[in-house]
Amino acid sequence: MTRKRSRTLMHWGVYDVETEDGRLAGVTPWAEDKDPSPIGRSLVEADHPLRVTQPMVRKGWLEEGPASRERRGGEPFVPVDWDEALDLVAGELERVRGEHGNQAIFAGSYGWASAGRFHHAQSQVHRFMNAIGGYTASVNTYSHAATEVIVPHVFGFPYEQVKRASTSLPVVAEHTELFIAFGGLALKNAQIQSGGQGRHVVREWLNAARGNGCRFVSISPIADDTDPALEAEWWAPRPNSDTALMLALSHTLIAEGLHDPGFLKRCTAGYEQYRAYLMGESDGQAKDADWAAAICSLNADDIRALAREMAAKRTMVNLSWSMQRAEYGEQTIWAGIALAAVLGQIGLPGGGVTLGYSSAGGVGNGVRRVKLPALPRLANPVDSFIPVARITDMLEKPGEQFDYDGQRRTYPDIRLVYWAGGNPFHHHQDLNRLVAAWKRPETVVVNDPFWSGAARHADIVFPATTPLERNDFGGSSEDSFLIAMKQAIPPMAQARNDYDIFAGLAERLGVGDSFTEGRTADEWLRHLYDGWRRKFNEMPDFDTFWEQGHIEFMDDTPGQSYKVFLDAFRTDPDANALPTPTGRIEISSQRIAGFGYEDCPPHPSWHAPREWLGSQLAEIYPLHLMSNQPATRLHSQYDHGSVSLESKVAGREAVTLHPEDAAARGIGEGDVVRIYNDRGACLAGARLSDRVRRGVVVLPTGAQFDPEEPGRPGALEKHGNPNVLTRDAGTSSLAQGPSAHSCLVEVERYDGTPPPVTALQPPPIARR
Repeated sequence: MTRKRSRTLMHWGVYDVETEDGRLAGVTPWAEDKDPSPIGRSLVEADHPLRVTQPMVRKGWLEEGPASRERRGGEPFVPVDWDEALDLVAGELERVRGEHGNQAIFAGSYGWASAGRFHHAQSQVHRFMNAIGGYTASVNTYSHAATEVIVPHVFGFPYEQVKRASTSLPVVAEHTELFIAFGGLALKNAQIQSGGQGRHVVREWLNAARGNGCRFVSISPIADDTDPALEAEWWAPRPNSDTALMLALSHTLIAEGLHDPGFLKRCTAGYEQYRAYLMGESDGQAKDADWAAAICSLNADDIRALAREMAAKRTMVNLSWSMQRAEYGEQTIWAGIALAAVLGQIGLPGGGVTLGYSSAGGVGNGVRRVKLPALPRLANPVDSFIPVARITDMLEKPGEQFDYDGQRRTYPDIRLVYWAGGNPFHHHQDLNRLVAAWKRPETVVVNDPFWSGAARHADIVFPATTPLERNDFGGSSEDSFLIAMKQAIPPMAQARNDYDIFAGLAERLGVGDSFTEGRTADEWLRHLYDGWRRKFNEMPDFDTFWEQGHIEFMDDTPGQSYKVFLDAFRTDPDANALPTPTGRIEISSQRIAGFGYEDCPPHPSWHAPREWLGSQLAEIYPLHLMSNQPATRLHSQYDHGSVSLESKVAGREAVTLHPEDAAARGIGEGDVVRIYNDRGACLAGARLSDRVRRGVVVLPTGAQFDPEEPGRPGALEKHGNPNVLTRDAGTSSLAQGPSAHSCLVEVERYDGTPPPVTALQPPPIARR
């Protein structure tokens, strides 16, 4: 018996992995992490029956080619050998490029993939596609697309730069007296960081703030969005009404002379136009507390009292990523920034605004930021792209124009989709519409270790390795570690690294040397590390790093971990002008005014969503669906793992209802329920809790897509995937981000024997 220990990094933390005779035997959180994520326990499920064991081709495609695409998603797969599969895909790529051009290939390939720096699936697929002449790409993220687009107009900097400059949580712990958490502070989200994190510190610093007397107010329809240890006051406005509340708080500050005219004059642009809107001078409606109370279903006196407290204390306004994933999501972020500007505490220790504390583990964690080594992606010669959440529109409407951030662009005619490292049948909205649109491309190719929704809706599937089956190194620019990720087990069955898959395709297409540069995967690791190390005198050589297992980037600049967002700008806004057209925080934007978008005016404004509890549609679908992030997995990754399975109810994703809403529908704890609207229906297991606002139901994302009739749009989804219900429409013409949180549904008890969940079993496998 041979036992071995190795270390790996996942997006939710660092773990020591124990193997016995080449098989996984156990997983232990890294000793450096005092608040590890429980998701790590699921890593031992790497050899789950859901693994793709060898290259697979959909039966109809193998026999008829693209003519069979209407049956995509509903047919068995046929095992083939590697050479045949690579030849088929190389032939299709060559055909599509020759007949339609490289812009007819969509390889945006969005998803979290693995935390490794080299074996990062999107980096691999994008490098390969650029080597063969380019592809249609996607821009922005499902996590915070509206924020990514509005922030450069307001602050001038890209959102990633603003995020990394966030006031450090140690500063919050020391100085903040009042913490307003719009969208809550869910620690389940802080357990995750793209690229991984060595230490989870958000809980520690928030608890330190509470211990120092900071008062927390959580504004969310879900009480559990904030750690009970913070003893937060819970406000539960109607979902999607946060912008109205922010406007009313700003109105009260101005009306009662509690704002900061000096800061607004020195550091902002467009305030007077915004003030006229708030006071009702431009449209006849003052955005006061009484106005907002009716929209938000809150008490007007409470709104006024909170505004006064904000002015009397050092106040941090935090804006969760969740709020902007709604119709007009740009307005929520802009209104929150404007509220902090009116308050006048931006640039002060512990005051101002932050976009995403606890939305991910790295925001404000106060560590030294280091740019880490990564695989060069090469240049993309194709300028075609779509906003990330407009996949279905692109497939449905080739040749049609769309608006995006002041541009007028055209949807390409996509003939081939290549996806690696992600799962659109988890993260996209209105999946029944996607199922239909997904049949339009002639060929779909997917690299995946598991039979995800994406793999089941492919024509050709390449089995990919997991991080435990290859050497890599990993880390995040939001963290302070580089981790040596040593292979723990052999590749499962016939799985290959994405790099080797693309190297095989590149060789067949005559660009092998351009893609590989003559290096193996392990040679690339050393090459990338050595090139990166030359920039840092204190870094060890590769062999030393590989032996010791990690590097920690210690602060070498006094005050590096003690950041205050925009402190230098506040001190001297002329010497430290922002890269906006005015050099100031733009409360109103003449650039956005020039776009002429009716759904995104030139300053923060209230617009009632089409779907929310204040709309007429609520008479038919009276419950607002919140499809938040899961606590037991990362999106759909390891939905088959033990941690996720333990959270299921009746074998399905759990939906949480208020007890009074459940009683009105005859629903009891543990019942299987049907959740539905005009877009689709799914089954879930009922949980009852008074820590959810009445009129709201909560169904986390990430249950693997499991339609009762695979491949048929509109089929009942059996597993609890909320994206058969969510609305697929852009936040506005500005960002075109996802608006999943603007969604109304109805829920009923499911009578009879529910159909079995099959998403955690392989699809049918046929033989030639």
